Amino acid sequence: MTRRTLQAAPAVLILVGILYAQRPWREYPAFEYNDFPVPPDYQEKTEWAFARLMYPNAAFARGGRGGRGFGRFGFNVDWTQGGRGVFWTMDYPRSDRHFSLATRRLTRLHVRSVEEPVNLDDGFQYNWPFLYGVEVGHWDLTDNQVKLLREFLLRGGFFMCDDFHGSFEWEIFTRSMKRVFPDREIVDLPDDEMIFHAIYDLDQQIQVPGASPWFGRGVTYEQDGYKPTWRGIFDDRHRLMVAICHNMDLGDSWEHADNPEYPEKFSALGIRIGVNYVIYSMTH
Repeated sequence: MTRRTLQAAPAVLILVGILYAQRPWREYPAFEYNDFPVPPDYQEKTEWAFARLMYPNAAFARGGRGGRGFGRFGFNVDWTQGGRGVFWTMDYPRSDRHFSLATRRLTRLHVRSVEEPVNLDDGFQYNWPFLYGVEVGHWDLTDNQVKLLREFLLRGGFFMCDDFHGSFEWEIFTRSMKRVFPDREIVDLPDDEMIFHAIYDLDQQIQVPGASPWFGRGVTYEQDGYKPTWRGIFDDRHRLMVAICHNMDLGDSWEHADNPEYPEKFSALGIRIGVNYVIYSMTH
């Protein structure tokens, strides 16, 4: 490499970085939806957007464990490209867009109509301070992602995770989360915790069911997750950094908000919970 090339390298890297930061919005192939309509205002610049965490599948999916019938989807899928069998794409993008629309209507936030899939390895997570993870009973963060998520949260980011059920998926979830914060406890959140009262007063911790158990058996639980648990991880100033919704499926309550067969009471509650979390994350 010549001296002139070495001198030009920093400028080239800066230019590449600028172009990369200006990447157009992208929709990925998904677990369930691949033809969901894109809103006409999807390119609008707004003050808040729903960011969805991208992550690698846990290895147990290959063996068919987990109790949800998803073992038939291979572990050796390219999680960075989305698609069927990639668990971070569950309910996406229908759930995200319904919730974004509801947040736009129920608050004074200027909300983008489309979601933002976020790969921590890309380094753009700080553009999206509210991060949502679905099916985290199927995730397996890499060492680098563990480090990046910890830094994101300690710098003021907020992570909400949802739609995982029972003792087995809890074990899978905590394998990664305890690597993120080995020195911080996961604690139960009492009814009077501020996040339950940021906008709506939610004094009862009601289990919000997924569509499959409700439509199939008329029950609100999955696997051995009979009791909903609202948990979290706090920083040193008692700011909730991680909001953990275990044994419930808020994502389905957003996804099926326009489905007359899914009870309105659950969608209304799920949306209110999500709105509280968003406002809390922006004010704490």
